[in-house]
Amino acid sequence: MPVDVNVKVSYQTETGGYTLPLQNISVKIKNVNTGTSQSLTTNAEGKVLFSSVAAGTYDIDATIKISSDDYRTITGIATNTDIVYNASIKNTVISVGFNGVVELKLLTGNIGDWVIKQVYYAGSHRNNGATFRDQFIEFYNNSDKTLYADSLYFAEITGVITSGSSYNLLGNGQMDWSKAVGMPGNVDANNDYVYARAVLMIPGTGKQYPVLPGKSIVVAQTAINHKSPFTGTDGKVVSVVDPSLTVDLSGADFEAYYAPFLAKPLSSDVDTPAPNLEVISYFGTDMIFDNPGRYSYILFKADAKTRVKDLPQYPYPTKSTPSSTATKYYQIPTSLILDAVEVQSNLPDDRNPKKLNASLDAGFTFVPAGSYTSQSIIRKTEKTINGRIVLKDTNNSTEDFDFFNVAIPRGFK
Repeated sequence: MPVDVNVKVSYQTETGGYTLPLQNISVKIKNVNTGTSQSLTTNAEGKVLFSSVAAGTYDIDATIKISSDDYRTITGIATNTDIVYNASIKNTVISVGFNGVVELKLLTGNIGDWVIKQVYYAGSHRNNGATFRDQFIEFYNNSDKTLYADSLYFAEITGVITSGSSYNLLGNGQMDWSKAVGMPGNVDANNDYVYARAVLMIPGTGKQYPVLPGKSIVVAQTAINHKSPFTGTDGKVVSVVDPSLTVDLSGADFEAYYAPFLAKPLSSDVDTPAPNLEVISYFGTDMIFDNPGRYSYILFKADAKTRVKDLPQYPYPTKSTPSSTATKYYQIPTSLILDAVEVQSNLPDDRNPKKLNASLDAGFTFVPAGSYTSQSIIRKTEKTINGRIVLKDTNNSTEDFDFFNVAIPRGFK
């Protein structure tokens, strides 16, 4: 039996002296299992009705972009960029007989100059490709001015990955970091921070690594041509059966090199001429991204008063008291984040509670074929200005990203 779904959208933060528009907010509902979706816009009260919706589990998103001119007129606040507000509720069960109202609270986030352009986390075929050693991440200058990559940080964000039964949880099923041992009581541990299992920094003296408008930097796990045989640190030749399944990273700008930190480094982790990242915190035996897509990624830069190495670290908020040797995770202030991408599994039943709130990423993205398939997530092209490609950035990865069937460093879609 179909049901009618009423959605009410409002703004998370109360504003004084001005009223932000409630009309023409785009609301999208998507059936998690069938993939079917509908999009409508709100009325002047921020309301919208989806009629005769099939019962099921839904992702419900809302977004509105306010032009810089309109925002200045409404608020009196000068801005050079459009302002985007997002709201998101994932895995909402709409049952037969549902007669309530789904309420969404809009949050605004940074639409910055730097964006995460591509993440190749899936890796390539375990027998015929390069497994995980050909992974990379790509950052893009989405502005019209030269930026410097020096001291850019990126991190892999953790949270509930499989079962949450051993953790203190929030209502959305994600970890309640306020319950972590040692967490101060006067901070908003779940909204003002994210938690990283790996933190790496691009080196530089300040203006050593300029990136022109419309150009990107590629950060490789190992900056070699993975299509061709190479000699590992153990003296053995490493090769792939099918070079078309993997990528040439010999032109990467930076690479991760974990050998100095490990008692038994990977033989494939060779030290190439590409500059090495500074490793603040690491997980595993190399910059190995999670192939199923269970972790998310942020790009951030420290402000004048923040020393990233000295940021606090906390263990998972487990129900039982963690041991003194339990792994601790860097607490990254969301105020430092330039861009964020929520990654999830390609299979709906394998997805985990979101790690990033709507101000960072209202949606999520994934490679449709899953692990070891050579696919990467790639940010969409929004427009071209005088030959400079501007990538789509609405703080909603569901809308902003597509995929490559085979990852293409510095490619566009």
